[in-house]
Amino acid sequence: MGIISTRAALIQNVADLPNVNFDFIIVGGGTAGNVLANRLTENSQTRVLVLEAGPSDAGVLETQIPFLAPTLTQPSPYEWNYTTVNLTGLGGRSIAYPRGHILGGSSNTNWLVYTRGSSEDFDRYATVTGDQGWSWNKMLPYYKKSEKWNTPTDNHNITGQFNPSVHGFNGLAGVSLPNFPTPIDPMVINATQQLGGEFTFNQDYNSGKPLGVGWAQSTTLKGQRSSSSSAYLAPSFLRRPNLTVLVNTQVSRLLKTSGGSTPTFLGVEFRGSNGALKRLTAKKEIILSAGSVGTPHILLNSGIGSSSALTAAGVTPIVDLPDVGANLSDHPVIGNPWLVSGTDTFETLRRDPDAALAEWMTSKTGPYSDTILDHIGFARVPKALVPSPDIAAGPNSPHFEIIVSNGVPPFLPPQGNFLVLTTIVVSPSSRGSIKLRSNNPFDAPLIDPGLLSTDFDKLAMREAIKSTMKFASAPVWSNYIVSAASGLTSTETDDQLNAYIAANAGTLFHPVGTASMSKQGAANGVVDPDLKLKKVHGVRVVDASVLVSIV
Repeated sequence: MGIISTRAALIQNVADLPNVNFDFIIVGGGTAGNVLANRLTENSQTRVLVLEAGPSDAGVLETQIPFLAPTLTQPSPYEWNYTTVNLTGLGGRSIAYPRGHILGGSSNTNWLVYTRGSSEDFDRYATVTGDQGWSWNKMLPYYKKSEKWNTPTDNHNITGQFNPSVHGFNGLAGVSLPNFPTPIDPMVINATQQLGGEFTFNQDYNSGKPLGVGWAQSTTLKGQRSSSSSAYLAPSFLRRPNLTVLVNTQVSRLLKTSGGSTPTFLGVEFRGSNGALKRLTAKKEIILSAGSVGTPHILLNSGIGSSSALTAAGVTPIVDLPDVGANLSDHPVIGNPWLVSGTDTFETLRRDPDAALAEWMTSKTGPYSDTILDHIGFARVPKALVPSPDIAAGPNSPHFEIIVSNGVPPFLPPQGNFLVLTTIVVSPSSRGSIKLRSNNPFDAPLIDPGLLSTDFDKLAMREAIKSTMKFASAPVWSNYIVSAASGLTSTETDDQLNAYIAANAGTLFHPVGTASMSKQGAANGVVDPDLKLKKVHGVRVVDASVLVSIV
């Protein structure tokens, strides 16, 4: 779309890599890897190399404009353009599986929604790992430390729209409330007052108690996306002499550098844009931050995983760690549309975008400074339907989420204007996997997110859709909503809902768990609570793949 800014120099080619010894080699310049690079190089004596498979994000306008986030969904030059295996829960369909292939990773290609989960989610992490460092009370200070809360670009009064005590104001990662109003905003708040109950207004769903409906928070800073690269690899940080960031470089595997009963893996093999393989060795650690697809894929190609599965794929097993690539958990999602009488929706904006784009280019304000949603709700299924044990982390944790959008987010319908209530199962019981397709490390893996493969997840999605119908029936919508649209018109029975779900559900692309944590020394899991790889010296995993369950 165009180049509007420059970044401090990044190394584009392997041939330009300096001939130095690195203390840490970080695999993946994405959501987690760039934070690590920033923090480690605060010590000027620590040399860090970041290897990122994708290109630099410098000048990629689509990653900077919040409203354009859906345009980055694959197929895209900034995506890995993965697809899944055929999924039984989706009627046998294979679907696109978005993962960012650009510096900043998926923090540069996601839809900017900022949600933490419940306090019970983190307390469950602490219980599962036996490490209280993962509890909500221990983690909240780090959330606050990372945040740079900033006033929305429209300068509207945000009193009562968030709780300042649970946010930070001096960090690097931008967080804000909606930057531009939509005409449905007051109607949403009115609906919460008319309906109450599960739709009761929640001042701040990121307080650890997310149930209810509240104002959406986004990873924006002064009307622009705040990604891990824009925040943690800003030019002042990239100028650090002890930090090197090499883009266009895909890691194939980790290399064993010494044997014994517990082998050491400090070597890494990778290729640049010329296709030639190169190897480097870290002095202290290899840190895998390649994400919930990339991290297990690299481990498996390194001979670390289920020995029998590796042998079957033609890879020589070195470390038998069966849970590598297992336990994949993700959010199934459906965008449920209603035809509306109003015309001031995303559809009208996207049919004639020039003025909005010009305003953003000039001042970083206007509708393009906002995301595709202004409100989010979290709720639980009715008490009589809650399984024992509960799939959610506790009684104050949601089973599903509803996102309210002033139009259809990912594509432009040929005609009409819409209200979309997107439903998401946020406490899924389904589990999937990442497996090797072949012994070629550059072949895409077999991705099976297992979406909606359990009865509970189907029930939760049905209840979520029923909840949207209740929300849409609030009196405030009586002169605005015309009718349900698309397949939503034929969902009167559970069987019809099941068919609608199987035909329309997809992924919100939030995979976790494929290198999950467990207690120190436990036989199951992939990493210990300090994120060191089990049965191996020299490797740590730091990304969402370590999370034992999704939030």
